[in-house]
Amino acid sequence: MKSLALLAAMMIASPAIARDWPYNQRPSAAMALTDAPGTLEAETLRRPGTRFVPPELDELPGNAWGELVREGRQIFVDTKLRAPRYAGNGLNCASCHLGEGRKPDAAPMWGAWPMYPTYRGKNDDVNTFQMRIQDCFRFSLNGLMPALQSREIQAISAYSQWLARGVPSGTRLPGRGFVQIKRDIEPSPDRGRVVYDMKCAVCHGADGQGVKAADQVRYQFPPVWGPQSFNRGAGIYTVRTAAAYIKGNMPLGRGMSLADQEAYDVALYIRLKKRPIDPRKSWISDFSRGFTGL
Repeated sequence: MKSLALLAAMMIASPAIARDWPYNQRPSAAMALTDAPGTLEAETLRRPGTRFVPPELDELPGNAWGELVREGRQIFVDTKLRAPRYAGNGLNCASCHLGEGRKPDAAPMWGAWPMYPTYRGKNDDVNTFQMRIQDCFRFSLNGLMPALQSREIQAISAYSQWLARGVPSGTRLPGRGFVQIKRDIEPSPDRGRVVYDMKCAVCHGADGQGVKAADQVRYQFPPVWGPQSFNRGAGIYTVRTAAAYIKGNMPLGRGMSLADQEAYDVALYIRLKKRPIDPRKSWISDFSRGFTGL
């Protein structure tokens, strides 16, 4: 009885731990441009001192560099309209890098910038940050790679550098990348369909084609398969990567609410849907996929 009384006292004394990240989500579908939040209002951190907090827009100087950073943010949250020469689907950078590239555990820019240059097995080369952006355009946005000297690459790079202001090069900040997730899980697409119908379809649509914003051009919620989604060369096409992203961020505003098994199941279910081919491969490999299921 004493143990139960002590446990009850500890539960009452302990503050509630919110699942929300340090910035509010967008207020409504009509007010949002893309998958970025609306007004960014600072909230109390879950564990003060354990998460890097990037600077706000009003801290930018009014000079040419500040304008380049602002332009980079506009491209980041509205890529389809701000970089139409290179974006090939309905996604924006902020469709994956949530909260304008600020949200922890959603591959935030402030966590990525300090880690470059770095070796990437995907192309077996040492990549600069600018080369990594090119890959995002090619695979996640299913488009064309902007030239390294292009205005789009320069602007997104400036925005990312600014978000990481004050972070020493090579520092692995908590919240960079995605959350940790178990490796020894056997996913099931049948269970994944159930999870998707219950937890995902309300935003991404029963057909996975997303929900368009009020202007019927941008997407309020992005498509997760089909011609307007990422292609098979994107990192998130990998089941474990997708599962880690889903675990930490989905459903939107309720990250960490799914079990690891549920995250793996829905990740495999989404992977097996039709989407644009990997541009590094030929139509023959795409045709053979119909027989292998991979």
